[in-house]
Amino acid sequence: MSEPEQTSFLYPFIEADERDAAPLLRDLAASARSKAAESARLQQASIDEWGPALESAGERMARSFARGGRLYTFGNGGSSTDAATLASLFSRPARGRPVPAWSLAADQAVVTALGNDVGFDLIFSRQIIAHARPIDIAIALSTSGNSDDLMTALAEARFRGLLTIGFAGHDGGRMAVSDDLDYCFTIRSQSIHRIQESHALLGYRLWEIAQDHLAHDTSTAGGGT
Repeated sequence: MSEPEQTSFLYPFIEADERDAAPLLRDLAASARSKAAESARLQQASIDEWGPALESAGERMARSFARGGRLYTFGNGGSSTDAATLASLFSRPARGRPVPAWSLAADQAVVTALGNDVGFDLIFSRQIIAHARPIDIAIALSTSGNSDDLMTALAEARFRGLLTIGFAGHDGGRMAVSDDLDYCFTIRSQSIHRIQESHALLGYRLWEIAQDHLAHDTSTAGGGT
């Protein structure tokens, strides 16, 4: 018989021989409220810290899109999923103007071929080499800010003249001190879950700012000459 799943680190107040449901439900509810409150606090603190930089980055992204630029997003693990969500927000928005955006982890055949043939650290940089132009945008997401494959891709994107943006966590890691990034939005938390929640909010804010600028650019919206 297999060992029971070890999940005590998620809810340390749950005892293995717990029999009374009422205290357990109260503890679970209190834990959920505490996490939600911390997430809301961190998201507001992140918006307060990075508001002006988000405005600047979003405006520059809009200028790139107006010139025909494309967005490439990438990350590992959960951040890969976040990168795909961000690309989808730009390319298939519920409202506003769709713009070209791709997640570089979306094509499994490409990712596994590059990982097998040239090495995992190059799975994103090789795609930047193949597809990117100076008017394009690269956004890397990492909860640590230290992933080798992301840093290699950002260096390649910088070399090729792309606008480079990083979403990091903790102290920002290598992303926060790298000359290869135009912007690095660091979420000041040790919790991967809270970092990713704030990354999602900042990504939405970046999209919103870019959309606002695109909407006022009559020369690319069909309203001017």
